[in-house]
Amino acid sequence: MRTHHLAEFPVEQLVSAKAGTTISVCIPARDEATTIGAIVGRIVADLVERHSLVDEVLVVDDGSADATAAVAAGAGARVVRAGDVLAGWGPGGGKGEAMWKSLAECRGEVVVWCDADIVDFAPRFVVGLLGPLLGDPGVAFVKACYRRDLDGRPGEGGRVTELVARPLVSLLFPHLEAFAQPLAGEYAGRREVLERLPFAAGYGVDLGLLIDAAALVGTEAMAQVDLGHRSHRNRPLRELAGHAEAVLATALDRAGVATFPGAAPAPPDRPPLAEVPAYRDRRS
Repeated sequence: MRTHHLAEFPVEQLVSAKAGTTISVCIPARDEATTIGAIVGRIVADLVERHSLVDEVLVVDDGSADATAAVAAGAGARVVRAGDVLAGWGPGGGKGEAMWKSLAECRGEVVVWCDADIVDFAPRFVVGLLGPLLGDPGVAFVKACYRRDLDGRPGEGGRVTELVARPLVSLLFPHLEAFAQPLAGEYAGRREVLERLPFAAGYGVDLGLLIDAAALVGTEAMAQVDLGHRSHRNRPLRELAGHAEAVLATALDRAGVATFPGAAPAPPDRPPLAEVPAYRDRRS
């Protein structure tokens, strides 16, 4: 696994390297009306209209109670409701479900995911993730890393990452320790790889995909890109317990560790889309 830096990937060079490859940027979102418009607008203006690098911006609205869908559509995204995609699988809910459905719905041969709550979003997030994929056919999956702050304090963001995810990776998946942000919501991959991966239903999806991609293609086919600085809406500590529990459950599941007595069962993973008949019918 190699770590790259943004300076390696001038956007004009990536447009040339694209060579007809269709690229989708997918954003799962729930109640993110305050940030989603700026994110979509920057991608559309810089990477769809100006540089013709991205072919599609898809927002999957995961049951928002605010104006997320309308704001995203107004900024130029194609917006779908999570419950309308692969409806035979039920309405579902949660980040992993929305991401699974975004992969089913989007058209790209290369798919980029970004979180919907980034407050300092810049097109470099997408450009950086695409760089290794467009520059090296041997790269199948790319993960972001960055520096995060907490209420203006440098380096103190990512509490679930530092207290839960990184210790779990160190203990159970030491071959992935070089990935500095195992819970980063910014990553990208080739469809033929992504559609062979299960998706954890909730907030464990980011770690689950990292672990499963490494098991499928090996770390030699993976890359990490330093995107610089990232700021997002920091949640109160009390709201992070559910996130931490989902990450822990996913890590233990991938490590083959039985659940503890009395623990609530985790929602089942969504299966690899390549195994879902309705998805294969859509693709054909």
